Amino acid sequence: MPESTPPPPAPRVRRSRLALILGPVAVLVIMTQFADALWPDLVNSSPATLIALSARNRYLVLVAGQLDAWVYYLIGTLRLLAPDPFLFALGWFYGPTAIKWMERRTPTVGSIMRQMEKLFARWGHPLVVILPNNYVCVIAGASRMSPPLFFFLNITGTVGRLLLLAWLGDVFQGPIDSVLGWVAQYRIPLLIASISLVAIGAANEARRGRKGMAASFEEFQEEDAEGDDPRAPTDDEDADGRAT
Repeated sequence: MPESTPPPPAPRVRRSRLALILGPVAVLVIMTQFADALWPDLVNSSPATLIALSARNRYLVLVAGQLDAWVYYLIGTLRLLAPDPFLFALGWFYGPTAIKWMERRTPTVGSIMRQMEKLFARWGHPLVVILPNNYVCVIAGASRMSPPLFFFLNITGTVGRLLLLAWLGDVFQGPIDSVLGWVAQYRIPLLIASISLVAIGAANEARRGRKGMAASFEEFQEEDAEGDDPRAPTDDEDADGRAT
């Protein structure tokens, strides 16, 4: 008798896998929002906490001179690498659909992602080292890059990024100290402004009824399977692909 084709994963299994992949990414996004709200206080009072919440380049430069090297590199490396295995897995399991979803979810960089897709076939290895960002991680997974090779290149690029930012922090230590002093002087109004901006952004997301990452991906996956144009503007985007 001919061998039967294995049945596709049950919907519950697929949803569980998707939640395991995108759930941690959503938590990291929330941590970044906390950092963006509280950075005027944390940048001076607890710089290690700030880069543990969010390893944005500007935060890494600002705190480089305030932390012991081992603390800076340990926390910075772990925080920068934290989303990468999950985004690589998203690309690995869901392929082109994951890339299209990322393009829709971040329409301002959608065209950049499409350029990266074209470059990745030839320059994939240096791209992972030079630009180990969210989009490159998804593309690397979708291209079925060897996981050990991906993590080696990713870690190499991440440590290199930290070395560069620490060097910039050292070169511009004088101006950075002035900025930190100004932030300490005006901490309260800066806190009010930053918390307000994050709250306004969250309120806008709630008003538009934007779904969570896993629900958004499942909905997009269904549209993509039905042959809808995944790059057509959504209800919360205008015709130019910008979020409204």
